[in-house]
Amino acid sequence: MYKQGFDNDKYVRMQSERIRQRISELGGKLYLEFGGKLFDDYHASRVLPGFRPDSKIRMLMEMKDEAEIIVAINADHIERNKRRGDLGITYDMEALRLIDAFRAAGLYVGGVCITHCREGSSAPPFQKRLESLGLRVYRQYVIPDYPSDVPLIVSENGFGKSDFIETTRPLVVITAPGPGSGKMSTCLCQLYHHHVRGEQAGYAKFETFPIWNLPLKHPVNLAYEAATADLDDVNMIDPFHLEAYGKQAVNYNRDVEIFPVLSAILDRIMGESPYKSPTDMGVNMAGYCISDDEVCREASRQEVIRRWYRSRCEVRKGLGEASTVHKLESLMSQMGISGDDRPTVAAALAKSRENGDTPAVAMELPDGRIVTGKTSSLLGACSACLLNALKTLAGIDDGVTLLSPEIITPLHHLKVEHLGSHNPRLHVNEALIALSVCAVNDPVAARAMEALNDLAGSEAHATVILAAADETALSRLGINLTCEPKYETHKLYHG
Repeated sequence: MYKQGFDNDKYVRMQSERIRQRISELGGKLYLEFGGKLFDDYHASRVLPGFRPDSKIRMLMEMKDEAEIIVAINADHIERNKRRGDLGITYDMEALRLIDAFRAAGLYVGGVCITHCREGSSAPPFQKRLESLGLRVYRQYVIPDYPSDVPLIVSENGFGKSDFIETTRPLVVITAPGPGSGKMSTCLCQLYHHHVRGEQAGYAKFETFPIWNLPLKHPVNLAYEAATADLDDVNMIDPFHLEAYGKQAVNYNRDVEIFPVLSAILDRIMGESPYKSPTDMGVNMAGYCISDDEVCREASRQEVIRRWYRSRCEVRKGLGEASTVHKLESLMSQMGISGDDRPTVAAALAKSRENGDTPAVAMELPDGRIVTGKTSSLLGACSACLLNALKTLAGIDDGVTLLSPEIITPLHHLKVEHLGSHNPRLHVNEALIALSVCAVNDPVAARAMEALNDLAGSEAHATVILAAADETALSRLGINLTCEPKYETHKLYHG
């Protein structure tokens, strides 16, 4: 059952105040490296119930007259057509999507910085495209032995070779399409150029996870380790913070490992680094906005279980590594949880057994009620479960048929006879299209359609790996899906 554990309004207020404070502390100009997702932070909304996926954008909009955004993108990623795993689009296209989204939110985009460029190389076609669209484009060049050769880095032959990004506002947010885009080096390069010009500017980092002022083994922080299990990120006590202040703070291995080098670079640029630890660099206030700790603990336990199921399915598909599964199982052992702690699992497996081991899906609605569905000659298990969920939410009797045979039969004919599908059963998106058509003349179907928004936050479990079309549709409806790591059939190809 959905319960709120995070005060989002307090978070937006406290976060913007903290960033303004850091701007003031560092002389009125701050380059803020933004880690993670600025848009659609669904991981945070799952482990901190009440956190809105657009919270970071809302926070920036509180400061929109003070802020501008620079998008950093790695030239190597452009050349290799690197893609975002969640959206399936290349990093250069994601950069354009981000710029459109920022502008739609009323935020000012100051330009794009292409990092990791080689000296003497011609402007990539992407740069020309950006410039043709009226965007300012800057280039940052590869520095040999970065980040270890600090004297070279902080010199005219290091940062000095790269373009200075012209900015006009006190807060400059550096974001990117994905990891490895050169956000930190972009910030530090800007500090160097400001210093050469005799101007004051500072650097800070915004990372939501791990939450520095929660215990190391708090489920919220362990859920972050689960989310990055394939990257070998490890949460740890910040040793620099402990030495400087005698207080424990949580950070992660990569920030701790790079801190001595980063501190040396800041020393050389600014005369003295303003930070004694990697935790000092952060501005995250999320830990102060948890309103119900136990709700967030349980939400995080459920997130780790979901990650475990998902990683097992990835291994079954040949897309993941067994080592990721083992790391997640280690985290689950630390937390004292198992896959059986996901309520929909037992309900889905029981439904399957009752019907001769046919595929089945169980869904836990936001109010805690559980509904199920099984595969039939007309509908896939996921579609059947979804329609049953809509009937439950809309108060429609279970015996009522929502989809008219006059609608389903032509759809089956279209799929098999004209589109060449071997599976006549309706996927979720097809079932919803059929339901929307029925709703034109059927008030009961119309009631079911009106309940669609009430599905957000539901949990679902399938006894087989679902088709990509079903997974995508459930995700768009805000339903968190897990699957058993097996296919419905023993075929080699599963389209």
